[in-house]
Formats: sequence, C-alpha cells, structure tokens
Amino acid sequence: MALFERFGEFDSVEELNMTAEGLKEEGDLESLKVLAEENGLDAADAEDYADGIVTELASDLMAAAGKIAVESKALGIDGIMSDWKDTVIEECAEDKAFCAAVRKKGKYLKEYMAKLIQYSFENKVPVSAEILKITKVKHNGKLENFNGPLYLGIPNRMEVRKIARKYYLGE
Repeated sequence: MALFERFGEFDSVEELNMTAEGLKEEGDLESLKVLAEENGLDAADAEDYADGIVTELASDLMAAAGKIAVESKALGIDGIMSDWKDTVIEECAEDKAFCAAVRKKGKYLKEYMAKLIQYSFENKVPVSAEILKITKVKHNGKLENFNGPLYLGIPNRMEVRKIARKYYLGE
C-alpha cells in the first residue's frame, strides 16, 4: 500500500482519531482497519477500538511510531539507518511534543535520514592505516586485505539525537 493512499496524511493524532471515530460511528470496520494499516497500526488495534476495548485508535506514541514504521518500510530502512530510525522512536517515547512533531505533515523520515547522511559526509575522518592493514574484505569472491584509504563519518548516538530534535522540533 502506498503511503497514506486512501485516507491521506494526518497532521496530528487528533485528526487520525477523529477520522477513526467517524468510521466507528458508521460501523465501517474494514475502512477502520485500512486506516490503521495506513498509519502503521495493527488491524487488532482497529478491532479493539471498534469493540470499545480502547477509547481511541491511537495514542500520541502509537501515531508517531506508526508513521515512522510506514515510512521506514517504504524506504527499505536497514542497517545503521535502522538504528537512526529507532532513535526517533526513543525520542517519541520520552517526549509528547516530539511525537506531535513527527506526526506533522511535511516532516518525513527520508528528510531526517538525508540530514544524517549529509552529516556523515561532512564529518568523515580517515581510518588508521594500522586498522586498514589488518582489515579483510571480500573482492571477486576472495578475501583480500583492504586497499585504503577509508574515511568514515557515522554520527555518534548523541549527534543522531541532536539532528533528530533539530529536524523534527527545530531545536
């Protein structure tokens, strides 16, 4: 399913829950499930909401984490970028304002990732020749010594958090 294909992108958890309330009042469980899926929530969440087990489809954290999950899947996020994505979820778990910022229209995981990659290139440093001379890499099916130079600029955890807060909150 394409991002926000049927119901569009919501600017807040309140908008998402208002739409869910309308679908619940209409008794449209199938559309409620589609709404949940489009927003990174489980069909079971939609069923619990429709059955009155919970009073809203999504909490602040669920809505933010759901948006990140949908975007991450569409982008094929993996490796170090998965760690960077998880930092956004951690920030959401600690800060309700961060959840709201993530949910905002115009704030996208791909743009946050681009900022981290830009930071990586702008802050790369050479890897020591002592490390490189013992590093083995697979080349043409054979394990060979790495033939440098090599530069890395992967941001540390604190920088990742700082970039996330600056992008999503403007701090």
